[in-house]
Amino acid sequence: MTVPHDPRVHAALDRALELGETGIAVAAYHRGELIVDAVAGLADAERGIPADHRTLFPVFSVTKGVTALAVHLQAERGLLDLDAPIARYWPEFAVNGKGATTVEQALSHRAGIPQMPDGVTPELMADWDWMVERIAAFTPLFEPGTANAYHVLVWGWILGEVVRRTDPARRPFDAFVREEICAPLGVTDFHLGVPDADLPRVATLYGGNTFAIVDEHNISPPAVFPGSDVHNQRVVRQAVDPGAGAIATAPSAARIFALLAEGGELDGVRLLSRERAASLTRPRQGAHDPDRVLTIPVWFGAAGYWLGGEPGASDPLVGGHREIVYSPGAGGSIAWADLRDRIAVAICHNNMDTPAITDPETTFAPVVRAIREIVAEREENTR
Repeated sequence: MTVPHDPRVHAALDRALELGETGIAVAAYHRGELIVDAVAGLADAERGIPADHRTLFPVFSVTKGVTALAVHLQAERGLLDLDAPIARYWPEFAVNGKGATTVEQALSHRAGIPQMPDGVTPELMADWDWMVERIAAFTPLFEPGTANAYHVLVWGWILGEVVRRTDPARRPFDAFVREEICAPLGVTDFHLGVPDADLPRVATLYGGNTFAIVDEHNISPPAVFPGSDVHNQRVVRQAVDPGAGAIATAPSAARIFALLAEGGELDGVRLLSRERAASLTRPRQGAHDPDRVLTIPVWFGAAGYWLGGEPGASDPLVGGHREIVYSPGAGGSIAWADLRDRIAVAICHNNMDTPAITDPETTFAPVVRAIREIVAEREENTR
């Protein structure tokens, strides 16, 4: 689909570059239609390679929004119960006090096991069986269901293995997402493990090698820290990491979130019922309790998404009401779905030292203002 050139968007991207971005891409949907698809800057600053519409950007925890969708797709099909213990589907998980830990507790970062396995390396992180065998043997740091503790990295393998175990075909998680989410939606550039042929399209990351968390328990160990030092490595670009490892174009990420903004159906393809899509905005238990890992205010949902509409906690970029779900990634990449106003946006970039999460005047702010002007005009024209 060819999206009309809008000078406001391109001026906003130029402003973002002036404010410190290296390469940046944005895509937005409104009422199921792609209305913005733009990119600017450099995919590789050292070699002077420009970012273009084929550039793939690592999006870190934006990945979690797609993994959560995979979980809800299985629930929609009656293959899993969100209130059931994980051990019902993954019996090995039941040991060491985890027997009653539910799928929803894992989705909402209340499973009590935010740690990564001891001795993890990029190569071992890319070994699915090694990861899930060690996660199954974990002893909780916090009693499951009692504490908010953001599972920075491990979250993806917990939920990814639940999806794999409930898939009648027992496909690898990346194949499940590709075949059950991407293919029906016509998404071709959302990767959990970049194929060899597409590696030259991946943007080089810069910065992002520290962020403030409470890490006394190997939650985000240096060897696999979600920053440029680790994620520029080929083994990580090709790993299946369902919590922080997707590499995508902005339109691909935005299209998946557009499915949510449209109530579970996009272009005649329904993956979730309207009722289940609406349920994604429900806050988690203990929603107002402080997070034991993240040092910023957190307003999080029971279904695996951050939620809009909480003053001082929700990212102001996504909007100010309660019918918004979003997934922010390390270094600032973000995607969201506004179910009330039927807007979906994805912003990808490769300078991980901008912007600061929850700062309303980030490098992304001019871009979002331009999108909202376009949406407002479209709304006015339909009245």
